[in-house]
Amino acid sequence: MTEVTPSADAIVAEDTAGVRDRIGDSLDRLAGGRLLISGGAGFLGYYLTLTIMAWNREMDPAERIRLTVWDNFARGQPAWLETIRDEPEVELEQRDVTSPVSADDFAFDYVVHAAGIASPTFYRQFPLETMDANVIGLRILLELCRSRGDRGDPIKGFLFFSSSEIYGDPVPDAIPTPEEYRGNVSCTGPRACYDESKRFGETLCVSFARTYDVPVTIVRPFNNYGPGLRLGDRRVIPDFARDVLAGRDIVMLSDGSPTRTFCYVADAVCGYYAALARGGRGESYNIGVEEPEISMADLAERIVATGRELFGYTGKVVRQASDEADYLIDNPNRRAPRITKARNELGYQPAVTLDDGLRRSLIWYADNREADGA
Repeated sequence: MTEVTPSADAIVAEDTAGVRDRIGDSLDRLAGGRLLISGGAGFLGYYLTLTIMAWNREMDPAERIRLTVWDNFARGQPAWLETIRDEPEVELEQRDVTSPVSADDFAFDYVVHAAGIASPTFYRQFPLETMDANVIGLRILLELCRSRGDRGDPIKGFLFFSSSEIYGDPVPDAIPTPEEYRGNVSCTGPRACYDESKRFGETLCVSFARTYDVPVTIVRPFNNYGPGLRLGDRRVIPDFARDVLAGRDIVMLSDGSPTRTFCYVADAVCGYYAALARGGRGESYNIGVEEPEISMADLAERIVATGRELFGYTGKVVRQASDEADYLIDNPNRRAPRITKARNELGYQPAVTLDDGLRRSLIWYADNREADGA
């Protein structure tokens, strides 16, 4: 019997319903509360938002989570936002998180600070904007939380999206990398605007937790991918997918030897909401998968095979040098997390295999290629 390929919409619906069911105990803690997601129109905001919508549809009105999404729409408004404008319990607002916020506009129980630029290509182009979101925007939100506590109305949870980039290029003995590893990071290289502002952001979070008792938790994403990550984002999986959908050879802008583990977005979002609801004050958690740690060459070949299966793709992998002089400077040779802490303290358990995640991603891209042009 021929297997039926699901639609992109079916994949997203299945993913977000699955997240809702897998972390219902964490979402229970947010029930009836007011949640802010800054940068909610971005990649991770897609599943963070749709998960709340899936949760609310199954809940009585008193248990629904009232969600506010802030974004400055610097890269435009993705098409999926149109589907939430009339959604009950969801408010979408154009706002730059680095601009002052009135205390009257900050009536939230939980905050997820996901605003910022995460693509290496784009944060190298906009280094000051990258630092502003990770430092100034974060400081503004933390100060608002502190003032709430001073007034006797403390927030219940704050989640800061840091990055696995804070580890830089780990020494071999630190792979897989635990949260205790202090990093091997350049403070002046082309990636420093992102790496170091995330590191300083973590310092801000820990300082506000210790000094003002703000209930802030830090997550460090490791190479998340999947639906919602734009084809034009210039990260490796959408770049390879773009080539497949265009019917041209996959172009790899390195020798293919650096290795990574890749975490599907549905698994990652389970970790993020668990950290928001259950994470320790001032604690940090790696959110990713420990295996397989594969080379970029292996990743490219897997995408070729998946493209062949789904679309009859006939291309191959070719190697070229990037036009960007800084493309590979300070690029880590290996990246793989140790997730024991997240497993033990958050109940985090990723479940989607890399091959299944790549297949689901390519199907989504095939139905959403118009957003950035394939």
